[in-house]
Amino acid sequence: MPPRSKVEQLPAEIKAWLDQALVENNFSRYETLSAALAERGHSIGKSALHSYGQGFEDRLSALKMASEQARAVVAAAPDEEGAVNEALMRLVQEHLFKLLMSEGGQFDLPKVAKAVAELGRASINQKKWMAEHRQTIRAEYAAEAAKAVSEELRGQDGMSEQLETRIRGILLGKA
Repeated sequence: MPPRSKVEQLPAEIKAWLDQALVENNFSRYETLSAALAERGHSIGKSALHSYGQGFEDRLSALKMASEQARAVVAAAPDEEGAVNEALMRLVQEHLFKLLMSEGGQFDLPKVAKAVAELGRASINQKKWMAEHRQTIRAEYAAEAAKAVSEELRGQDGMSEQLETRIRGILLGKA
């Protein structure tokens, strides 16, 4: 098994700085970045930085493309029932599963577990919102239908108030 990347072993604040510097430098100037890291007490060669930078650039590019595609999908097909969110959650689940299978146990289990838990909560919240949204729409349509029916029937042949109340109750599900 190859040795662990020196970049991956950097302290979090130094690694965050490096990631930001890579983006700002458009994934170039690796010699300058190597020198800046040396000044901070971390000796990492330009080749190792380039190797890390390529992988980071690929992941960032894929993320940007996915974001652009998601925006295009939402713009092309407005989502009234949360289908895009549901599809996104399934996509994340699939990628997490692939991560678990491909890494051979070499992954950050707490982070993956947290992601799975958050995904589950998001899925539950999405389904809850959809159910509430459907119920609200049904109630609005039922009230409109009851009003329309009672007005139509009352106008034609003088329907009694008792019959109107009964029909309204049936339409609204209260009978």
